[in-house]
Amino acid sequence: MGRTGLNDLEAVIAISRRGTFRAAAIDLGMSTTALSHTIGRLETVLGVRLFNRTTRSVSLTDAGRLFVEQVGPALQDIQGALGTVRSHRETPSGTIRINAAPFAAREIISPLVFEFLRRYPDMNVDLVTEGRLVDIVAQGFDMGVRVAGLVPTDMITVPLGRPQRYAIVGSPHYFRAHGKPLVPPDLLNHQCIRVRLPDGTMFRWRFEKDGEAAQIDVRGALTLDETSLARAAVLEGIGIACFMEQSVISDIEEGRLVRVLEDWTPPFPGLCLYYPGRRNLSAGLRAFLALARELAKVGGRR
Repeated sequence: MGRTGLNDLEAVIAISRRGTFRAAAIDLGMSTTALSHTIGRLETVLGVRLFNRTTRSVSLTDAGRLFVEQVGPALQDIQGALGTVRSHRETPSGTIRINAAPFAAREIISPLVFEFLRRYPDMNVDLVTEGRLVDIVAQGFDMGVRVAGLVPTDMITVPLGRPQRYAIVGSPHYFRAHGKPLVPPDLLNHQCIRVRLPDGTMFRWRFEKDGEAAQIDVRGALTLDETSLARAAVLEGIGIACFMEQSVISDIEEGRLVRVLEDWTPPFPGLCLYYPGRRNLSAGLRAFLALARELAKVGGRR
Protein backbone atom coordinates (compact mmCIF):
# COMPACT_ATOMS: atom_id res chain seq x y z
CA MET A 1 0.00 0.00 0.00
CA GLY A 2 1.36 3.42 -0.94
CA ARG A 3 1.83 6.30 1.44
CA THR A 4 -0.51 9.26 1.71
CA GLY A 5 1.12 12.65 2.13
CA LEU A 6 -0.07 16.13 3.04
CA ASN A 7 -0.14 17.12 -0.61
CA ASP A 8 -2.66 14.35 -1.31
CA LEU A 9 -4.90 15.56 1.52
CA GLU A 10 -4.63 19.18 0.39
CA ALA A 11 -5.61 18.09 -3.12
CA VAL A 12 -8.87 16.54 -1.91
CA ILE A 13 -9.74 19.61 0.18
CA ALA A 14 -8.94 21.96 -2.71
CA ILE A 15 -11.21 20.09 -5.15
CA SER A 16 -14.08 19.91 -2.66
CA ARG A 17 -13.69 23.63 -2.00
CA ARG A 18 -13.39 24.80 -5.60
CA GLY A 19 -15.74 22.30 -7.26
CA THR A 20 -13.54 21.57 -10.29
CA PHE A 21 -10.17 19.94 -10.88
CA ARG A 22 -9.07 22.87 -13.03
CA ALA A 23 -9.73 25.54 -10.37
CA ALA A 24 -8.18 23.38 -7.64
CA ALA A 25 -5.10 22.74 -9.77
CA ILE A 26 -4.61 26.49 -10.22
CA ASP A 27 -4.85 27.01 -6.45
CA LEU A 28 -2.33 24.23 -5.85
CA GLY A 29 0.08 25.39 -8.55
CA MET A 30 -0.01 22.12 -10.51
CA SER A 31 -1.45 20.83 -13.76
CA THR A 32 -4.95 19.36 -13.98
CA THR A 33 -3.45 16.09 -15.21
CA ALA A 34 -1.09 15.86 -12.24
CA LEU A 35 -3.95 16.59 -9.85
CA SER A 36 -6.10 13.91 -11.47
CA HIS A 37 -3.28 11.40 -11.09
CA THR A 38 -2.84 12.40 -7.43
CA ILE A 39 -6.52 11.77 -6.68
CA GLY A 40 -6.53 8.54 -8.65
CA ARG A 41 -3.52 7.27 -6.71
CA LEU A 42 -5.11 8.23 -3.39
CA GLU A 43 -8.39 6.52 -4.29
CA THR A 44 -6.42 3.39 -5.14
CA VAL A 45 -4.64 3.48 -1.78
CA LEU A 46 -7.91 4.01 0.11
CA GLY A 47 -9.87 1.53 -1.98
CA VAL A 48 -12.83 3.91 -2.42
CA ARG A 49 -13.84 6.66 -4.80
CA LEU A 50 -13.76 10.13 -3.27
CA PHE A 51 -15.32 11.99 -6.22
CA ASN A 52 -18.02 11.38 -8.78
CA ARG A 53 -16.58 12.75 -12.01
CA THR A 54 -18.34 13.56 -15.27
CA THR A 55 -17.30 15.75 -18.17
CA ARG A 56 -19.29 18.62 -16.64
CA SER A 57 -19.17 18.27 -12.89
CA VAL A 58 -17.31 16.95 -9.87
CA SER A 59 -19.01 16.02 -6.61
CA LEU A 60 -18.01 14.22 -3.45
CA THR A 61 -19.12 10.65 -2.90
CA ASP A 62 -20.42 9.72 0.55
CA ALA A 63 -16.95 8.41 1.37
CA GLY A 64 -15.40 11.60 0.02
CA ARG A 65 -17.71 13.75 2.12
CA LEU A 66 -16.77 11.80 5.26
CA PHE A 67 -13.10 12.10 4.31
CA VAL A 68 -13.33 15.90 3.96
CA GLU A 69 -15.30 16.30 7.21
CA GLN A 70 -12.67 14.40 9.18
CA VAL A 71 -9.49 15.34 7.36
CA GLY A 72 -10.28 19.06 6.97
CA PRO A 73 -10.00 19.97 10.68
CA ALA A 74 -7.00 17.65 11.15
CA LEU A 75 -5.24 19.27 8.21
CA GLN A 76 -5.93 22.68 9.72
CA ASP A 77 -4.27 21.53 12.95
CA ILE A 78 -1.24 20.25 11.08
CA GLN A 79 -0.95 23.46 9.10
CA GLY A 80 -1.34 25.40 12.33
CA ALA A 81 1.52 23.44 13.90
CA LEU A 82 3.68 24.10 10.85
CA GLY A 83 2.73 27.76 11.09
CA THR A 84 3.83 27.81 14.72
CA VAL A 85 7.26 26.57 13.74
CA ARG A 86 7.44 29.17 10.97
CA SER A 87 6.41 31.83 13.48
CA HIS A 88 9.91 31.74 14.88
CA ARG A 89 10.98 33.55 11.74
CA GLU A 90 11.49 37.24 12.36
CA THR A 91 9.24 38.22 9.43
CA PRO A 92 5.78 36.59 8.95
CA SER A 93 5.42 34.69 5.68
CA GLY A 94 2.96 32.37 4.02
CA THR A 95 -0.67 32.61 2.89
CA ILE A 96 -3.85 33.57 4.74
CA ARG A 97 -7.08 32.28 3.21
CA ILE A 98 -10.20 34.34 4.02
CA ASN A 99 -13.83 33.65 3.15
CA ALA A 100 -16.16 36.66 3.12
CA ALA A 101 -19.50 37.84 1.85
CA PRO A 102 -18.99 40.11 -1.19
CA PHE A 103 -19.96 43.33 0.61
CA ALA A 104 -17.80 42.30 3.59
CA ALA A 105 -14.82 41.80 1.31
CA ARG A 106 -15.28 45.31 -0.05
CA GLU A 107 -15.25 46.60 3.52
CA ILE A 108 -11.98 44.92 4.54
CA ILE A 109 -9.99 45.11 1.31
CA SER A 110 -8.95 48.64 2.21
CA PRO A 111 -7.42 49.46 4.57
CA LEU A 112 -7.09 46.08 6.31
CA VAL A 113 -5.88 43.75 3.53
CA PHE A 114 -3.91 46.37 1.63
CA GLU A 115 -2.26 47.67 4.80
CA PHE A 116 -1.39 44.13 5.89
CA LEU A 117 0.34 43.42 2.58
CA ARG A 118 2.23 46.71 2.81
CA ARG A 119 3.47 45.89 6.30
CA TYR A 120 4.30 42.25 5.59
CA PRO A 121 5.57 41.89 2.02
CA ASP A 122 6.38 38.19 2.49
CA MET A 123 2.70 37.40 3.17
CA ASN A 124 0.00 36.46 0.66
CA VAL A 125 -3.78 36.88 1.11
CA ASP A 126 -6.24 34.63 -0.73
CA LEU A 127 -9.66 36.31 -0.37
CA VAL A 128 -12.66 34.26 -1.57
CA THR A 129 -16.10 35.89 -1.78
CA GLU A 130 -19.38 34.02 -1.75
CA GLY A 131 -22.86 34.73 -0.48
CA ARG A 132 -23.47 31.40 1.21
CA LEU A 133 -22.15 30.77 4.68
CA VAL A 134 -19.53 28.01 4.59
CA ASP A 135 -17.73 25.91 7.18
CA ILE A 136 -14.38 27.69 7.07
CA VAL A 137 -12.58 24.82 8.80
CA ALA A 138 -13.85 22.10 6.45
CA GLN A 139 -13.23 24.32 3.43
CA GLY A 140 -9.66 25.13 4.37
CA PHE A 141 -9.98 28.82 5.27
CA ASP A 142 -8.03 30.45 8.06
CA MET A 143 -10.77 32.95 8.86
CA GLY A 144 -14.08 34.39 7.70
CA VAL A 145 -15.75 37.80 7.65
CA ARG A 146 -19.53 38.06 8.15
CA VAL A 147 -22.17 40.12 9.90
CA ALA A 148 -21.89 39.41 13.62
CA GLY A 149 -25.23 37.61 13.83
CA LEU A 150 -24.15 35.00 11.26
CA VAL A 151 -20.90 33.96 12.93
CA PRO A 152 -20.99 30.39 14.33
CA THR A 153 -20.99 30.34 18.11
CA ASP A 154 -17.89 28.12 18.37
CA MET A 155 -15.65 30.69 16.67
CA ILE A 156 -13.44 33.41 18.14
CA THR A 157 -14.54 36.80 16.84
CA VAL A 158 -12.84 40.14 16.28
CA PRO A 159 -15.32 43.02 15.72
CA LEU A 160 -14.29 45.16 12.76
CA GLY A 161 -15.50 48.53 13.90
CA ARG A 162 -18.49 50.46 12.70
CA PRO A 163 -22.07 49.14 12.85
CA GLN A 164 -24.00 48.28 9.68
CA ARG A 165 -27.30 49.66 8.35
CA TYR A 166 -29.80 48.66 5.71
CA ALA A 167 -30.83 51.18 3.06
CA ILE A 168 -34.22 51.02 1.31
CA VAL A 169 -33.85 52.69 -2.07
CA GLY A 170 -35.53 53.28 -5.40
CA SER A 171 -34.84 55.37 -8.47
CA PRO A 172 -36.13 58.96 -8.75
CA HIS A 173 -38.16 57.83 -11.77
CA TYR A 174 -39.85 55.04 -9.80
CA PHE A 175 -40.85 57.33 -6.94
CA ARG A 176 -42.18 60.01 -9.31
CA ALA A 177 -44.44 57.37 -10.83
CA HIS A 178 -45.48 55.47 -7.70
CA GLY A 179 -44.86 57.73 -4.70
CA LYS A 180 -42.78 56.91 -1.62
CA PRO A 181 -43.61 54.49 1.21
CA LEU A 182 -43.95 56.37 4.49
CA VAL A 183 -44.10 53.39 6.86
CA PRO A 184 -42.93 49.79 6.31
CA PRO A 185 -46.40 48.31 5.58
CA ASP A 186 -46.65 50.70 2.61
CA LEU A 187 -44.09 48.51 0.87
CA LEU A 188 -46.81 45.92 0.28
CA ASN A 189 -48.29 48.34 -2.26
CA HIS A 190 -45.01 48.69 -4.18
CA GLN A 191 -42.97 46.60 -6.57
CA CYS A 192 -40.01 45.36 -4.51
CA ILE A 193 -36.97 43.40 -5.59
CA ARG A 194 -37.10 40.17 -3.63
CA VAL A 195 -33.87 38.50 -2.52
CA ARG A 196 -33.24 34.80 -2.07
CA LEU A 197 -30.76 33.95 0.68
CA PRO A 198 -27.98 31.36 0.25
CA ASP A 199 -30.06 28.75 2.12
CA GLY A 200 -32.93 29.20 -0.34
CA THR A 201 -35.25 31.19 1.94
CA MET A 202 -36.55 34.66 1.05
CA PHE A 203 -35.04 37.63 2.85
CA ARG A 204 -37.60 39.50 4.98
CA TRP A 205 -36.96 43.22 5.32
CA ARG A 206 -36.45 44.23 8.96
CA PHE A 207 -37.39 47.58 10.47
CA GLU A 208 -37.32 49.18 13.91
CA LYS A 209 -38.35 52.57 15.28
CA ASP A 210 -39.03 53.79 18.83
CA GLY A 211 -39.09 50.23 20.13
CA GLU A 212 -41.49 49.04 17.43
CA ALA A 213 -40.14 46.28 15.17
CA ALA A 214 -41.51 44.95 11.91
CA GLN A 215 -40.57 42.33 9.33
CA ILE A 216 -42.05 42.68 5.87
CA ASP A 217 -42.24 39.84 3.35
CA VAL A 218 -42.20 42.18 0.37
CA ARG A 219 -43.89 41.51 -2.96
CA GLY A 220 -42.56 41.97 -6.44
CA ALA A 221 -42.22 40.45 -9.90
CA LEU A 222 -38.45 40.02 -9.72
CA THR A 223 -36.48 37.72 -7.40
CA LEU A 224 -32.67 37.73 -7.38
CA ASP A 225 -29.78 36.39 -5.34
CA GLU A 226 -27.02 38.80 -6.38
CA THR A 227 -26.59 42.36 -5.09
CA SER A 228 -25.17 43.75 -8.32
CA LEU A 229 -28.19 42.50 -10.27
CA ALA A 230 -30.59 43.97 -7.72
CA ARG A 231 -28.80 47.32 -7.94
CA ALA A 232 -29.08 47.28 -11.75
CA ALA A 233 -32.81 46.56 -11.49
CA VAL A 234 -33.41 49.41 -9.06
CA LEU A 235 -31.42 51.86 -11.19
CA GLU A 236 -33.66 50.88 -14.12
CA GLY A 237 -36.75 51.77 -12.10
CA ILE A 238 -38.05 48.20 -11.77
CA GLY A 239 -38.80 48.59 -8.08
CA ILE A 240 -37.56 49.24 -4.55
CA ALA A 241 -34.79 47.18 -2.95
CA CYS A 242 -33.06 46.70 0.38
CA PHE A 243 -29.25 46.82 0.46
CA MET A 244 -26.46 47.05 2.96
CA GLU A 245 -25.91 50.80 3.17
CA GLN A 246 -22.30 50.73 1.95
CA SER A 247 -23.35 48.93 -1.25
CA VAL A 248 -25.39 51.90 -2.51
CA ILE A 249 -24.14 54.91 -0.55
CA SER A 250 -22.43 56.45 -3.60
CA ASP A 251 -25.65 56.05 -5.63
CA ILE A 252 -27.58 57.85 -2.89
CA GLU A 253 -25.04 60.66 -2.55
CA GLU A 254 -24.92 61.23 -6.32
CA GLY A 255 -28.70 61.17 -6.76
CA ARG A 256 -29.02 58.00 -8.80
CA LEU A 257 -31.05 56.40 -5.99
CA VAL A 258 -33.36 57.88 -3.37
CA ARG A 259 -33.46 56.53 0.17
CA VAL A 260 -36.75 56.00 2.01
CA LEU A 261 -37.77 54.80 5.48
CA GLU A 262 -34.36 55.83 6.79
CA ASP A 263 -35.75 56.43 10.28
CA TRP A 264 -36.88 52.78 10.31
CA THR A 265 -33.39 51.35 9.63
CA PRO A 266 -31.22 51.86 12.73
CA PRO A 267 -27.65 50.55 12.96
CA PHE A 268 -27.06 46.98 14.05
CA PRO A 269 -23.88 45.06 15.05
CA GLY A 270 -21.40 45.18 12.23
CA LEU A 271 -18.90 42.84 10.66
CA CYS A 272 -16.75 40.37 12.54
CA LEU A 273 -13.62 38.58 11.55
CA TYR A 274 -13.79 35.05 12.98
CA TYR A 275 -11.55 32.01 13.21
CA PRO A 276 -11.50 28.63 14.97
CA GLY A 277 -10.19 28.52 18.51
CA ARG A 278 -7.01 26.57 18.07
CA ARG A 279 -3.89 27.05 20.18
CA ASN A 280 -1.28 27.49 17.49
CA LEU A 281 -1.60 30.54 15.25
CA SER A 282 1.06 31.32 12.70
CA ALA A 283 2.97 34.57 12.87
CA GLY A 284 1.08 35.77 9.80
CA LEU A 285 -2.34 35.08 11.34
CA ARG A 286 -1.34 36.76 14.59
CA ALA A 287 -0.12 39.80 12.67
CA PHE A 288 -3.35 40.00 10.66
CA LEU A 289 -5.51 39.74 13.79
CA ALA A 290 -3.42 42.39 15.55
CA LEU A 291 -3.84 44.76 12.61
CA ALA A 292 -7.61 44.10 12.49
CA ARG A 293 -7.91 44.99 16.19
CA GLU A 294 -5.73 48.08 15.70
CA LEU A 295 -7.84 49.39 12.82
CA ALA A 296 -11.09 48.55 14.61
CA LYS A 297 -10.02 50.74 17.54
CA VAL A 298 -9.19 53.60 15.17
CA GLY A 299 -12.54 53.23 13.43
CA GLY A 300 -14.37 53.10 16.74
CA ARG A 301 -12.92 56.48 17.76
CA ARG A 302 -14.14 58.23 14.60
